[in-house]
Amino acid sequence: MEKGTDRVYPTASTYAIMLLAWRRFNSESDTPVHLSNLPNPATLLSNLIERGISPTAVVADRVLATSEEASDIIKLLSKSAVDLNHPRVLAELGQAESLGRHVPDPLEGVPEVKPVVRLAVQILDENGNKIPAQSQEEVPFNLNNLRSHLAQVTLARRVLPEDLASRQKLLEESVYDVAVERLRHEARLFDELGLGNRELHHADLQKWMWDWHQKLKARLEAEIKDIITAEEKLSKRICTFQRMGPFLSLVKPERLSLITILEIMRLQGSGGVSDGMKTARALLTVGRAVENEYKAEMCKRNHIAIPSHTRPKEFTGYFTGLGYKDLHARRMTAAKYMEDSEEWTSAWTQVLRVRVGSILVDCLMDTATIERTAVDKRTNEEIKENQPAFYHAYEYVRGQKLGVIRLNPVVSERFAKDALHTTLHPRHLPMLVKPKPWLNHNQGGYLYNQSAAMRFKDCQEQQTYLEHATALGNVELVYAGLDVLGSTPWKINRNIFDVVLKVWNSGERLCKIPPAVFDQPEPEKPPNMNTDIKAKSVYGARLKAFMHDKANNHSDRCSVNYKIEIARAFLGDTMYLPHNLDFRGRAYPIPPHFNHIGDDLSRGLLMFGDAQPLGEKGLRWLKIHLANLYGFDKGNFDERVNFVMDHLEDVYDSAEKPLDGNRWWVNADDPWQCLATCMELHAALESGDPHAYMSSLPVHQDGTCNGLQHYAALGGDANGAAQVNLSVTDRPSDVYTYVANMVEKVIAEDMKNGEKYASMLSGKVSRKVVKQTVMTTVYGVTYIGAREQIEKQLRDKDVVPEEECWAASAYLAKRVLVCIGDLFSGAKSIQIWLNLCARLISKSIPAERIPDALQAPKKSPRSTAPPSKNRIRKEQMSSVVWTTPLGLPIVQPYRKTKRKQVMTAIQSVYISDPNAPSEVNAIKQASAFPPNFIHSLDATHMMLTALECRTQGLTFASVHDSYWTHASSIEKMSEIIRDTFIALHSSGVLEKLAEEFRTRYGSHKVPLESLRSGKLLKNLQAAGVRIVASSEQANALRLGGFSSFDDIIDVSDEKSGSIAQISKAMETEPTQTEAPLVISDRRGRRAKNVVKKVSAVMDGEEGDDDCAGEDDADSILVDKFVDLSAVLPPLPKKGDFDVETIKKSQYFFS
Repeated sequence: MEKGTDRVYPTASTYAIMLLAWRRFNSESDTPVHLSNLPNPATLLSNLIERGISPTAVVADRVLATSEEASDIIKLLSKSAVDLNHPRVLAELGQAESLGRHVPDPLEGVPEVKPVVRLAVQILDENGNKIPAQSQEEVPFNLNNLRSHLAQVTLARRVLPEDLASRQKLLEESVYDVAVERLRHEARLFDELGLGNRELHHADLQKWMWDWHQKLKARLEAEIKDIITAEEKLSKRICTFQRMGPFLSLVKPERLSLITILEIMRLQGSGGVSDGMKTARALLTVGRAVENEYKAEMCKRNHIAIPSHTRPKEFTGYFTGLGYKDLHARRMTAAKYMEDSEEWTSAWTQVLRVRVGSILVDCLMDTATIERTAVDKRTNEEIKENQPAFYHAYEYVRGQKLGVIRLNPVVSERFAKDALHTTLHPRHLPMLVKPKPWLNHNQGGYLYNQSAAMRFKDCQEQQTYLEHATALGNVELVYAGLDVLGSTPWKINRNIFDVVLKVWNSGERLCKIPPAVFDQPEPEKPPNMNTDIKAKSVYGARLKAFMHDKANNHSDRCSVNYKIEIARAFLGDTMYLPHNLDFRGRAYPIPPHFNHIGDDLSRGLLMFGDAQPLGEKGLRWLKIHLANLYGFDKGNFDERVNFVMDHLEDVYDSAEKPLDGNRWWVNADDPWQCLATCMELHAALESGDPHAYMSSLPVHQDGTCNGLQHYAALGGDANGAAQVNLSVTDRPSDVYTYVANMVEKVIAEDMKNGEKYASMLSGKVSRKVVKQTVMTTVYGVTYIGAREQIEKQLRDKDVVPEEECWAASAYLAKRVLVCIGDLFSGAKSIQIWLNLCARLISKSIPAERIPDALQAPKKSPRSTAPPSKNRIRKEQMSSVVWTTPLGLPIVQPYRKTKRKQVMTAIQSVYISDPNAPSEVNAIKQASAFPPNFIHSLDATHMMLTALECRTQGLTFASVHDSYWTHASSIEKMSEIIRDTFIALHSSGVLEKLAEEFRTRYGSHKVPLESLRSGKLLKNLQAAGVRIVASSEQANALRLGGFSSFDDIIDVSDEKSGSIAQISKAMETEPTQTEAPLVISDRRGRRAKNVVKKVSAVMDGEEGDDDCAGEDDADSILVDKFVDLSAVLPPLPKKGDFDVETIKKSQYFFS
């Protein structure tokens, strides 16, 4: 019948019979019949779609006698629709299922989320009259896109309630399918309105993009055929050339068209190019997008098996030698299996990406046009002209010609209004199945879309180091830690969701949910504004703040809308959040919009997907948790329990009548989490047996200013340890309150002296005002950063008038920093040591590169700058690199990026290439190292805790230094937190770091010229650095005007000196004033191609002839170097605090 040879064709009934036969007699059924030619559901679905038969008609046919048969057939067809990538068929089957379903729907009775709306753009006809619109409001494009994507998820839940793998596949469906549906809808809408090709400035950007898509798709179909034909002819004559036809044929022309348009539009305004983008970046981005789309398609089409999270029965833990070897062996086996299954996933070269991208972009630029309309000023006639939507141009930057692709001015103007650049791609969503275990740096997380294990910051070094460490098997615990975090199950807290949805749909402002209509009054214009300059200035400041807050209200509401839409789509499901790392090793969930690292609302909406009985201790910790969330977190544990019991009536009122009661929970520090805990505690107490109540609520253990905790442990600082709860105390210390009280005392003194802002701020400096500044002091916060932090707090609390906010925050920031300065001296000494190490490393040069560095660089014929004497600065390319205790290599990415020429099919351009070799940014390397190092330590502590919790069967989640588990598991997790922290800081962290620096940079030398800064020399002297020099070398420096070196030089003619004078080349003959000595390494072996010349400059003698014409600094210091290991400062003296004390500290994490 399918072949039609007998002129008899299948109908809906035919397909219903065949599907029923498959259901009853397939090989996995209870009554299998082995028929080789029995078509499977995917084949049947393809055929009926090709014949134009509705799947609903098949499901509704009378051949299916029972509801159970119809439901099973819907599931078979739905799974096939996912496999065959037919979202429309899935939607149709979902509607059919919803009409006759018997599976309870979690969304049954849940109201729709009212979307954020904005006023619709008025549309005019040719005569300038307004065209009546059905609605005066419209949903912003990004929310529409998200809602349409989530609607598919909801339909999938109806038709595939138990098949999570298929639903996850649909969830990761290509973003381009969603985009093309959106553009098709926009085009259809404009056709229905009869707009066609009306005046351009009233056209909609999506309508243009749909027109370009139609033209580009046709052009690509013809272009690819021509390329394949031409390459076949060429291959007969030339054997060695790279064909483009096979790569362009990997993805359908329709999808190639969408990829090109969406990626080019997304790059608009990027890279510092106004109204356009850099050509090379555009070509690379389009080429990479085609590569990723092809790989995702192949992964879906080939049904690549996903490695599981199962552990062997004889699991010995992550930290034993046997357990680590087993972990490494299993990951390597899984990675090999994936590679064998995915041979086609080898990365494309940059050249290939550029060539594919250039063909696609070139075709787009040829086909994408718009019609512009203007009025002739002389004749008043309307003139219409077709113009390209994109065009090539050149831009001169620092004297270099930069190739760019620009948008037509009208397209650019429309683009700015539609804000499309933030909305093209539906973001990653949580997963319905456990994430794929991390197998290497780019395999893990989502099943069908490639994710990176580390978020590289435009730094090829970071990826190279991670790949190398992975190949050596050094990062097994890091990947295992990511797997632990990603496999934690989550679900939506339905009780909180109902309250949130009610508040949202009401449009009122409540607990950081912004109102639907901005509810703050506009500042009144003062009557004397035109005559009083001060009144005008005050009004201007207040009006600016009002407009800023109004704009923020809309963006905040859109952000909350995303969270609520996603939460609604996942109601009733268990979900998972795949994690990856930033370059410092800190873990973050990959789904950006809705996760537990988000704000209070996101955390309040989430619960663990599994439950544990509370028990007596769990009930106590639930009460302590509630007190912490409310803000009563500085009393001892008994006081916190008593606080909750004293407010038990308020807890019950909040749980039973959250919106209609007295709203006690609204005044909490974290109101939505507080409400969730009130409801959990109420449910437990009312359950009849609170100790047996199955609780899913995460309970937190937070560190006290965790950066300071690490500094205190590193330095053995007893005073610092007492401030941040490392010591044994009866009640918790609060460093923030301590600093706030110190500041209040200083303000009281200033008030006596008549300080204006002191009287304005007196009594208003709470712990919250100074908290962020105190917390970030150990991370190197500057005065400017501190002022901005304090200004934000003053604005939020409305402590001072708007016009005085800036000046008041400037005054307060100075006072806060002064008060902090004396409090953490131990942390400051380690911070200075880390800073100095980074500064010296960034100034160092490998010994083998020094002779070349001393050569004068080749002068560019176009350059007008005076020639440089050497290349020393250009050779200072050493980033600060260190390894965490878990084996993760950390590379600081801060460099001065270079520009290089790239040849493309469109034009030859100069672009900035962040991956090209370039000198480091020494200032940024030094200032960022202390905070980055501490962040890598807290990330290590978190990973160790996660792994040990998994080993002992605890559910675990974290937000950096806040660790979460079930209430009943808190005491066990607290013990693990302390054990892992003690183990980390008992391993000689700073000693190992210093030794790693001496090993990694053992052959590096620092030019003396780079040390001549007075401030750097003073810091080196204060840190205890001593350089050994001969009397001749010391005398030469003194005579050359560099007596400042005397403070760090030890003169000795017996010991081998640290200072080396290195020549440019071997051919220079030593004169009578030079005593050539060959440099030897530490083992006494001769170093190749490097000569040390001890300077013998005496009174009355001139320097080398090579230095003629240069200043004294050049003639004396230019070729003198000191071993980096000789100037690395010794470790600061460690205090007497014993880290083992933490075991007895109740409030270390609490």
